[in-house]
Order: sequence, then C-alpha cells, then structure tokens
Amino acid sequence: MGALRVGFISLGCCKNLVDSQNIITLLMQEGYRVSSTYEGADVVIVNTCGFIEDSVRESLEVIGEALDHCPNVIVTGCLGPSRDLILGSWPQVKAITGPHSAPAVLEEMRRLFALPEGFPRGRVPPGGILLTPPHYAYLKISEGCSNKCTFCIIPKLRGPLESFPGEDLVARARNYVSRGVKELMVVAQDTSAYGIDRGYPGFLGHERGDLYALMEELAKLGVWLRVHYAYPYPHVTRLIEMMAAGKVLPYMDVPFQHASRHMMQLMKRPGDAERILDTVSGWRKICPDITIRSSFIVGFPGETEDDFRELLDFVREIRLDRVGCFTFSPMAGAPASTMPDQVPEEVKQERYSRFMEVQQQISKEKMQAKRGTVQEVLVDTVDENGIISRTRADAPEIDGVMYLHAPDGFRVRPGDLLRARVTDSDEYDLEGDIIIP
Repeated sequence: MGALRVGFISLGCCKNLVDSQNIITLLMQEGYRVSSTYEGADVVIVNTCGFIEDSVRESLEVIGEALDHCPNVIVTGCLGPSRDLILGSWPQVKAITGPHSAPAVLEEMRRLFALPEGFPRGRVPPGGILLTPPHYAYLKISEGCSNKCTFCIIPKLRGPLESFPGEDLVARARNYVSRGVKELMVVAQDTSAYGIDRGYPGFLGHERGDLYALMEELAKLGVWLRVHYAYPYPHVTRLIEMMAAGKVLPYMDVPFQHASRHMMQLMKRPGDAERILDTVSGWRKICPDITIRSSFIVGFPGETEDDFRELLDFVREIRLDRVGCFTFSPMAGAPASTMPDQVPEEVKQERYSRFMEVQQQISKEKMQAKRGTVQEVLVDTVDENGIISRTRADAPEIDGVMYLHAPDGFRVRPGDLLRARVTDSDEYDLEGDIIIP
C-alpha cells in the first residue's frame, strides 16, 4: 500500500497558516503524503476561517468544492466550533475539529484513514513544514485572546490567551534561520500581551518572560524581525526603543479600529483620538523612521456622521504609513451584531470610499517622499515578469512592494538582501535600481 494522499486547503490569516503548517508537519511525520490540490487526493482537509460572515461563506463554499472532488473531507479551523452550521450544509463531512488542534486532526486521520502498522514515517525539516516562501516565516507566539472587543469572536473561537513557552519559540526560530529564513514575523492575536497569562515565567536567563525578553533572544539571530498585532499599551514603548536600537524592524502593526471616543467605548477598545495621537507622537520621537500600520472599521453600529468625520480628521492628522479599512460585518456571537443603530449597508460603503480616498492621498505622498532614497530590500520573487522585493516598511501580502531593475549580468535570487535607490512610486508601491555592492 502506498502512502495515503492528503489534499490540504488553508484559508484565513497568517495565524491560521501556522496552524496548517503544524497539522501538515504531524501528518507528514506519520507517513501521509500531503499536497495543496484536490487532484488524486484520498482525503481532503480544509482549515477554515470563520472570523466574519464573508469568511464563513468562503469556508462553506470550499468545503463543498472539496466534496465535489473527494468524498472524504475533514474540516478543521475557526469554523470548527460551528459544527451544526457545517453539517447543516454538508452532512457528508467525515470529521470536524476546532482551531489550533493539530493533534486532534491527526487522531481523526488515524481513526478514519489509518496507515498500516510499521508504515515508514516521513521526515520533515527542523522546525517543521513551512507554507511560506523559504526566506520568510511566521512565528506564532500565543493562541487565543482575552480582550473583549464587541466586534470580534476570536475569544469564543480560539479561547483566552495562551502564550507558548519562550524556549520553544526561540528553538523554532533558530531552526527556521538555519534553513535560510531571512525574515521572522512574530504574530498573535495580541503580541504585546505575551506571557501575561502565565505570569511571565523566565526563560534563557531572563527573569521576566515577556515580549521584550523574547524579542531580545530573537534579535540575536540576525534576521529581519517584524512584530504584528500589538495593542498600544504603555509598555509597548519598550518595543519602539528596540526598533530604534536596530534589534527589531521599525514597523509597528497596531489595529486602532477607530478614533471617536464614543465608538471606541462601543467597541470596547482602548484610547481615543487624542491619546492615540500622543502615543504615536511619542513613538515617532523615539524612532523617527518607524512605519506604522493600522486597521479601522467604518459603519460600526451607532457610528454617526460626526463620529466618522472625527475619524477622517484623525486619519489626516496622524498620517499613518499603512492602513486597512473594513466595513462592519455582523457575525453570529459578536455582541456588536445585535447592538441597536445598525448602519445601513449603503452608508457603510459610502464611508469606506471616503475613508480610502483620504488615506490613499496620504499614502501617495508618503511614497513620493521616498523617491531618491536608498532602501534595504528583501527579494521575494524573480521571474520573467521582473524582480519584486519589499522594503523594511513592507510586510508580505498586506503591504506594498518594490519593483527592482538589476544591472546587466547582475544575478538576483529570492531571499537576497540588497540595497536599491527609489526612482518612482505610486499610491502603494515603489520602483528602484539595485545598487551593486
């Protein structure tokens, strides 16, 4: 008997991608053959996303598509807790597990599609399987979230904050770097809360095992170190100081969500426009070249035109480098979904357009200001269409890119760290010439 072929489909965010990597690692160690297609699969595993209604719809559609290609489908991930919803649409699904449950998926595979006794186990690289390009990797440092944002169901889907041991995280990161990873992206639902649930146990000589101890250790690896999804707690100033010292990339990803005090209270989010402006001003004084990314929600229940105008004024004043905007999407189980004063869909879309028009102009001006500057870049792809890289200010998938022109005969490969001079720009992307060392 040959190894059972498993088609694996991963949906959702980078944190879900890490879960997929962990599942595939266990499956391959067991001896299963895993691919990213349905073709020839004996069983298909779908790692779902259930964060917003659009994600739920996509997950259900992909499950149906998988069943069209293979009668044996296992569902895992964020939609897993909604078992009745899944079976109501697709009762032929063989098994369902929840999010962050790699061992449970392996147990279901053993139960339903066990390999023969003594079947040869597979080998995986140190640190496990990566689903990213070889030169960058995500390092998820915790699971779940203990915040109570009214628009979010992550605590219900994934439970309260559960920080992973620091020694294990550093060991995994070392394995990634030994394999050629040039950029580590530290992710969690709230990275700045790392360790609080465990009482900050010390590790590797650090008495207090918090985010900053972890960053100190990871900084020793000598690669790009990028932190995502931090709350603007006062103690985050320490992270900005590490950026100024060159230990961490000067890139702050902090989801402010709104600026009106009225809306922040309804969302159960910290701060307001004045406090956020003061905080960001302080960060910029410590680390003048910091790039700040954030996300905002428009059309949240109860948002008035005055609230929205306050948000626009805030955006114009704070001039963030990278911004994502989303219209509020009701989600079963989220308190905001049943709040009074729901905003009509056409108003949400109109506010979204106005918001993006303002931010797009800011982004265009910030990109123009980089013309003529020299940037350190990490090459992502090299093909017949050209060379695509990212600056230190750009995270993969969510930010802009820099298109490079290489001198004749100069060889460039994905994963190369180079210097390039910016020659042109648009609202989000840059263009430039490689500088020969």
